Amino acid sequence: MKKLLGLAAFLVLLYLLMLWADDSARSLPNHFNLGKRIGLYGVISLGAGILIITGGIDLSIGSVVGFCATVMAMLLTNPHTHWHPAAATAAVLGLGALIGLVNGLIVTKLKVQAFVVTLCGLFIYRGAARWLAGDKVQGLGNSFPRWKYLLAKSHDVLGLPMSLVIFLALAAVATVFLHRSVYGRYLFAIGSNEQAARYAGVPTDRYRIAAYVLCSTLAAFFAILFLMEENSVQPSNTGSFFELYAIAGAVLGGCSLRGGEGSVLGILIGTAIIRILPTFTQMWRVDASLEYTVIGGALLLGALLDEFLRRRAK
Repeated sequence: MKKLLGLAAFLVLLYLLMLWADDSARSLPNHFNLGKRIGLYGVISLGAGILIITGGIDLSIGSVVGFCATVMAMLLTNPHTHWHPAAATAAVLGLGALIGLVNGLIVTKLKVQAFVVTLCGLFIYRGAARWLAGDKVQGLGNSFPRWKYLLAKSHDVLGLPMSLVIFLALAAVATVFLHRSVYGRYLFAIGSNEQAARYAGVPTDRYRIAAYVLCSTLAAFFAILFLMEENSVQPSNTGSFFELYAIAGAVLGGCSLRGGEGSVLGILIGTAIIRILPTFTQMWRVDASLEYTVIGGALLLGALLDEFLRRRAK
């Protein structure tokens, strides 16, 4: 709780400094765009956070995003198929779940380190996306306006961006699942001490696999939202570094890479910090080339704070 309060205070301070830096930062369009980015990237941070709580990691999130977005665009625009958007969405979500299932099975049944499995996936899915699309941009043009409006385009729901509303809905479900159900407690138990959880009768492999499936499915869902927002996908670079943003948002929000710790509220706060930082650097006229340096510094401070609080708690 202390860490969450500290993160919330840091978020408020960062937000106030951003508002103070430039008049345009206080504009409604800036807040709307900021909320849209927080909602969009919060989806993959939520998936990464759930997996990290179990002690897992997924370095292939960005490539899964690029692969799934490419597949979605091709299903919708292929002249021989012309899939309905609902059917294409279901197929892409199924593809994401399948990727997570494969990752989880290799990690749990073949005992290969998650770092190695998902690092290989990072290359595999990126290459598959480029091969499927012939390394060409896949665009939607002016097609599917209603689907774009429903999922991503710049309209509001009670004044909030659609992507933020979707993320808050997912966060509410995740809160009940993680913090109010026995299944969520199993995930925390696995992350804290997998062997003890197994001796207590928890089917650890099953729940670890489920965490990988959730992570990749949310990455696939993000890919759909991203495609509808951007209207096109570049197989060679769409999703690049997104896994770092996802992991950074979760870790900065209090999800320990050791496993067993984290909260949905913390993930929300961490994602907000990660997405405000680029706007903060822009408003304070920091060189754009230093954006990653600022984000990396904030993540390092979060890690140092986590270690400090851990030692204080002992």
